[in-house]
Amino acid sequence: MTATTDSARSSLEALRTEIAKAVVGQDPAVTGLVVALLCRGHVLLEGVPGVAKTLLVRALAASLELDTKRVQFTPDLMPSDVTGSLVYDARTAEFSFQDGPVFTNLLLADEINRTPPKTQSSLLEAMEERQVTVDGTPRKLPEPFLVAATMNPVEYEGTYPLPEAQLDRFLLKLNVPLPSREEEIGVLARHASGFDPRDLHAAGIRPVAGVKELKAAREAITHVAVSPEITGYVVDLCRATRESPSLTLGVSPRGATALLATARAWAWLTGRDYVTPDDVKALALPTLRHRVQLRPEAEMEGVTADSVISAILTHVPVPR
Repeated sequence: MTATTDSARSSLEALRTEIAKAVVGQDPAVTGLVVALLCRGHVLLEGVPGVAKTLLVRALAASLELDTKRVQFTPDLMPSDVTGSLVYDARTAEFSFQDGPVFTNLLLADEINRTPPKTQSSLLEAMEERQVTVDGTPRKLPEPFLVAATMNPVEYEGTYPLPEAQLDRFLLKLNVPLPSREEEIGVLARHASGFDPRDLHAAGIRPVAGVKELKAAREAITHVAVSPEITGYVVDLCRATRESPSLTLGVSPRGATALLATARAWAWLTGRDYVTPDDVKALALPTLRHRVQLRPEAEMEGVTADSVISAILTHVPVPR
């Protein structure tokens, strides 16, 4: 472990402290966002309205020396409102491209499932290829590029379910639960003492990491060792989802590579240069829960994606 690597790890761990200045609790979601940054992946945050999903991403943006933009997804939002469009210039009698908000480092896609599938799919190319094609011309997006999308549970009125192809493009799906009684008291105490969620600078949040630290961390993660036993364990877990009687859709090979990547990032964050089965278990739920599809009869019986994956984690043999 070099001094540069240790410095990068310290900076990324400091993100949690900075975000905690604005968001009470939600440590798993904060950790997931940091893991996604390290893996060059995108994050889906699901929770009922009012649990600080947007504030969480805004606090992350304020803690990073990165460009950030926000799009409020609405039923009338058009794809060009996200990607950008060609604009006619009367002076030159030519069309010029006007960048959309997707041309940024950290894109907050707020309430992504409140817009129709056509607009949702406008993000697919950006998320996967890290480019936008308008009028046949591909345009590269800045690096790093991360989409942090918030969504309300699908049973809420006015929501459109995300297609499986787009869900699979998200590295992690993080649940943002309602706070405990103690945490909610802490939220109210902060507001009573003058905390304004619209002014994160006044809350004391400062940039603690940037592109340099991210590059160093990503380079260090490539040196985290993965044994053949761990690779086999990841494959066995994912194959077990394809054979589960409760699921119509199991985890694809892309999901298996995602689980390996997030486990490596978590191992590095915790100070190790090798992956253990516990690292895989720790990231299995957020990495896999959105990549499986329940059978209707299982759903009616109260089975959830999390309960199926948790059962698989207990049954698949763990390498020694």
